[in-house]
Amino acid sequence: MSTIAYRVAVVGATGQVGSLMLRLLRERQFPAKEIVPFASERSAGREIDGVGVVQPLTEDTIQGFDLALFSAGGSASGEWAPRFARAGAIVVDNSSRWRMLEDVPLVVSEVNPHALAAHQGIIANPNCSTMQMVVALKPIHAAAGIERLVISTYQAVSGTGKRAVDELLAQSHALLHEREIDPPSAYAHQIAFNALPHAGSFPPGDDHTDEERKLMDETRKILEDPEIRVSATCVRVPVINGHSEAVNVQTREPLSAERARELLREAPGVHVIDEPATARYPLAIEADGRDEVFVGRIRQDPGLERALDMWIVADNLRKGAATNAVQIAELLHQRGMLADEQAHSLA
Repeated sequence: MSTIAYRVAVVGATGQVGSLMLRLLRERQFPAKEIVPFASERSAGREIDGVGVVQPLTEDTIQGFDLALFSAGGSASGEWAPRFARAGAIVVDNSSRWRMLEDVPLVVSEVNPHALAAHQGIIANPNCSTMQMVVALKPIHAAAGIERLVISTYQAVSGTGKRAVDELLAQSHALLHEREIDPPSAYAHQIAFNALPHAGSFPPGDDHTDEERKLMDETRKILEDPEIRVSATCVRVPVINGHSEAVNVQTREPLSAERARELLREAPGVHVIDEPATARYPLAIEADGRDEVFVGRIRQDPGLERALDMWIVADNLRKGAATNAVQIAELLHQRGMLADEQAHSLA
């Protein structure tokens, strides 16, 4: 039995994903001799049960770590992830800051763990919608290749943060009691009993949201296939937690729905629920709190040759963020990649 134990930092420890990372490190018994929570100055000094006192980010406090899990947003990651890496830690970052850099691996534990070998101190965690989808697409891509994807997402409000969850609940309560709602602040429009074809933000001059661009670009990078054509529409729906996706997959080689079902049943991290005649298919409320990616409604597309339709659901806070980050940490441990105490270089 290994006696290795690491010193681990969790940056953004008071947020939804950061607090879940802390919990999963303990639940999955990651070999840590110490887990230190970090957050913004306003949260520094706060006590987190079972972990300790939240530390501020300073040059002194970040020294001596083997691993740093980040869920603190792109700005904080851009500033502090390289500093942790220069101090000797391997950083697993959940923001979009590093994902598309050529020399930063973008890793999903069940899909492309080999990419970890190329890291230079920072490893990126994909966007939640991309994450769950590529877990389901990997066995199909390996068997028949993927020519084109048409994706419609149904994204839960927890992906935006606690403020959005609170707004959905407050609006729903007001409307059910026949009261006027407060003006929306988390989204451009009322989210309760509504669907917004606007998940993410529209960069200047772009008619696609950044969420849609992430699905396009990250999918190609993770599957290591720049030729895959991707069309995406990301929709925010009044679900508290758990993203759902309707995905049309056009393969390069013929692949039957039954064979796809077999491949998915054998795939790591995937759970197939596909009995539509008895109303058994993946549901967001059943994926909540689970780490698997659930797939169902697998069927041939009658209007397009070599195409399948499927429905993919996962907990966006767990597999879509915190769980994959911890799984990457586990892979680094299993492969002996955390044992090197030499500071990592950043190109």
